[in-house]
Amino acid sequence: MAKGYHRPAALTPARTHYCPGCGHGIAHRLVAEVIDERGCRERTIGIAPVGCAVIAYDYLDIDMTEAAHGRTPAVATAVKRCNPDKLVFSYQGDGDLAAIGAGEMLHAANRGENFTIIFINNAVYGMTSGQMAPTTLVNMKTATTPLGRNPATEGCPIRVCELLATLGRTVFLARGTLTTPRNVRETKKLIHRAFDVQERGLGFSMVEILSPCPTYWRLRPDEAMKFIETDMVKAFPPGIIKDTSAEVQ
Repeated sequence: MAKGYHRPAALTPARTHYCPGCGHGIAHRLVAEVIDERGCRERTIGIAPVGCAVIAYDYLDIDMTEAAHGRTPAVATAVKRCNPDKLVFSYQGDGDLAAIGAGEMLHAANRGENFTIIFINNAVYGMTSGQMAPTTLVNMKTATTPLGRNPATEGCPIRVCELLATLGRTVFLARGTLTTPRNVRETKKLIHRAFDVQERGLGFSMVEILSPCPTYWRLRPDEAMKFIETDMVKAFPPGIIKDTSAEVQ
């Protein structure tokens, strides 16, 4: 019987060690599928940071390098400038991207660096035991906000795509989810579009992916998916936030 589904060449056969219900595995597969479909595996370079996202180099069978916590966009900038013919992307979580790495991310986007960020937003610090992240929702309980995030003392969740959309040099910014097969397919299309923007040399692109963290949300995997659809999307609406690719020459 012919196989209707197979493991992408850009995805290693390694057994996952993410928590049950974690969205990183799905996101890895989407990136791997896009790389395979674009036929660019031998010229793709990924940059992994500190956090759960660092484990990406175990699962993506491409050239990978690791960056210090929060410095991933700076490393991606250097890699892309030195290798303009390569497809370069960083794979970052919300703590790495929007907390310690906020400055690196903001200035790389403001310069219009021609690489892509795959941004996994699970609204919590996953690797370090569930502390509040910059994207933690209002009233959401974490290890450091046991009574729920209070805007008066902890501020509101940062909408990274909307923030970067105000910058003149950002080209493609979009947000997808992993909650249903249809949404997974739509998120894959967004990754394709972001990589296309880069390969056309148009400038900075980012795809934010709303992803579940059942372990530190204290929810079953199915409940975590529902939480994304009932709560997270209100703070972080899916869709294309900015696309000026048709205008950029």
